Amino acid sequence: MLKLSHVRKTFNKGTATEKRALQDVSLELADGDFVTVIGGNGAGKSTLLNMIAGVYPIDSGVIELDGHDISRLSEPARAKYLGRVFQDPMRGTAADMWIEENLALAARRGRGRGLAWGISAKERAEYPELLASLGLGLETRMRSKVGLLSGGQRQALTLLMATLTDPRVLLLDEHTAALDPKTASKVLELTAQIVEERHLTALMITHNMNDAIRLGNRLIMMHDGRVIYDVSGEEKRALTVADLLQKFEQAAGGEFANDRMLLG
Repeated sequence: MLKLSHVRKTFNKGTATEKRALQDVSLELADGDFVTVIGGNGAGKSTLLNMIAGVYPIDSGVIELDGHDISRLSEPARAKYLGRVFQDPMRGTAADMWIEENLALAARRGRGRGLAWGISAKERAEYPELLASLGLGLETRMRSKVGLLSGGQRQALTLLMATLTDPRVLLLDEHTAALDPKTASKVLELTAQIVEERHLTALMITHNMNDAIRLGNRLIMMHDGRVIYDVSGEEKRALTVADLLQKFEQAAGGEFANDRMLLG
């Protein structure tokens, strides 16, 4: 459903700060795959998501979605096919707009605009039910400004907005990293629930190895701009953190040293 073939990306090419962020990455996702992505800092995880989203142009290779080449499509042109939740809870919403206005914007992503009421009566009836599914009491605060919400409430709302129109691919870029452990656990629970119920295809970057093992049906590990390990099914379910550390050392040829991930 999503296919990357020999994708490469180098930043600051030909300078002292040259960084080969992606090196000949080939990856295929089937419809309904929920893939967790792990790796050390600078492994290429966020660059991978940015290439799929069209934030930066790829240097070479092909990115296909549903069999169509989207390699040269702009970020706005891809937005109607993709949902994305960022690490920073401030990035996915409009702080000065009401909750219902943010949802209405998300519902119209990728569609043309006309002269009509910003929010229809039908939407006003549907949104409280959708918000109630989050279990955060937001259904009673439809006209609260999003900037007044806590980080966890805002991230849960962003997740709902990103999946409101059932995107072809959901991109989750460490979307719980800025939250406290209890709130992060709640948002991850909502993530797994929404992905399963809506049969979404998702890529989720995480620094928490336990979450990477526990969530999704497939796990990939990246290092130095490459996918060095790809596991799914029973083999994934049987993994332990110790197994992942060993796999990294075998594939990368060195000891894994990343305090943030180990503490996670």
